[in-house]
Amino acid sequence: MNISLQNVDKVSAVLTAQIEKADYQAQVEKSLKTLRQKVNMPGFRKGMVPMGLIKKQYGTSVLVEEVDKLLQEKVGEYIRENKVNMLGAPLPKENNVNFATDENFEFSFDIALAPEFELAFSKDDTIDYYDIDVTDAMVDQQVKMYTQRTAKYDKVDEYQDNDMLKGLLAELDENGNTKEGGVQVEGAVMMPAYMKNDEQKAIFNGVKVNTVVVFNPSAAFDNNEAELASLLKVKKEEVANYKGNFSFQIEEITRMIPGELNQELFDQVLGEGKAHTEEEFRAQIKDAIAGQFAADSDYKFLVDVRAYAMNKIGKLEFADELMKRIMLENNKDKGEEFVAQNYDKSIEELTWHLIKEKLVEANNVKVEQADITAMAKEATRAQFAQYGMINVPDELLDNYSKEMLKKRESVEALVNRVVETKLSDALKEQVTLNHKAVSAEEFNKMFQ
Repeated sequence: MNISLQNVDKVSAVLTAQIEKADYQAQVEKSLKTLRQKVNMPGFRKGMVPMGLIKKQYGTSVLVEEVDKLLQEKVGEYIRENKVNMLGAPLPKENNVNFATDENFEFSFDIALAPEFELAFSKDDTIDYYDIDVTDAMVDQQVKMYTQRTAKYDKVDEYQDNDMLKGLLAELDENGNTKEGGVQVEGAVMMPAYMKNDEQKAIFNGVKVNTVVVFNPSAAFDNNEAELASLLKVKKEEVANYKGNFSFQIEEITRMIPGELNQELFDQVLGEGKAHTEEEFRAQIKDAIAGQFAADSDYKFLVDVRAYAMNKIGKLEFADELMKRIMLENNKDKGEEFVAQNYDKSIEELTWHLIKEKLVEANNVKVEQADITAMAKEATRAQFAQYGMINVPDELLDNYSKEMLKKRESVEALVNRVVETKLSDALKEQVTLNHKAVSAEEFNKMFQ
């Protein structure tokens, strides 16, 4: 079998495969013999059908199948061995082949080639790097969350902001009396602090156990269907029917008393002996938040590297008509209109993919199984950290990460994260970083 590649221009070529009878004959004969053992044909015992009949009935289809297998195998080998930097799959040209009469075949394919370009970074390249400020307010919020987890709940006689109220909720008529057949909810629970209307919220200031207040739930919760349906125990679509006042007989007031910042809490959050004072505790909480922000900063750095690199190499040349055919082949169900609308964006993503591949190769970025396992563990740790869980036992991290590694899509995502982390680390050493301090709010606005 002879395969050759002829360049049409810098970004396209034609691959030609010439197949002779000797290339496929042995495999065709073998497949026909195997088929003979399975065929049931009237007048013959199974496995005893004359080979002539087998060839007459199945010969052409077996030939087509074996030639196709051979073609795919050998073309793939040629592309790999000759390191043809191909985009997409080979597109068959119109080949005049007659399997019923011909013994030798020639197949031609259009090949889209990746554009060649040079890209290297040095200290002459300056790229922004955003350092997200960890404020005292962030630390305060995190510390507050930890103290709330160890909070106790006391029953009190007089309401203060953020207390929880429990009592009998009853719908009133236009005269202010309990409405006959109206909504009544025993043991209704409310936190006036979450009301949207300040006037309605103020009604509950200083109320005591066993008192009755009158308020308008619809106004208090700004007609929020979900909140009203939950409070009134009605369906969402029925909420609009309850615009009037309700009475609320307060039976119980509960107040959350935050836990103390003591050694027990420090050990529970950070691990035994990691902090001994509030200052040490807060410092480690700040470091943990900074660690989470560092990953965000690295991600933004790569986003900016992408824009910088694409600007540096300029617009690459692609075999547009071939690329559109490939895109259409991969999106047959969406049609030519989809290709026309999305082609430019697809080429932009492909350009970054080629840039990223070149940078990965230039920086010798490799992914080992240990890297994937470590990243799975780190991803799991980060998920727990989002909920304020810093001192997660290794055994729990291992169990969660192992579950992650069982899913193919998760492994692919982890491999990509490993590549991007290693690439980011390498590029940060090569370029000049223009450090910019920003708030979390300013940083988040960059992605809006």
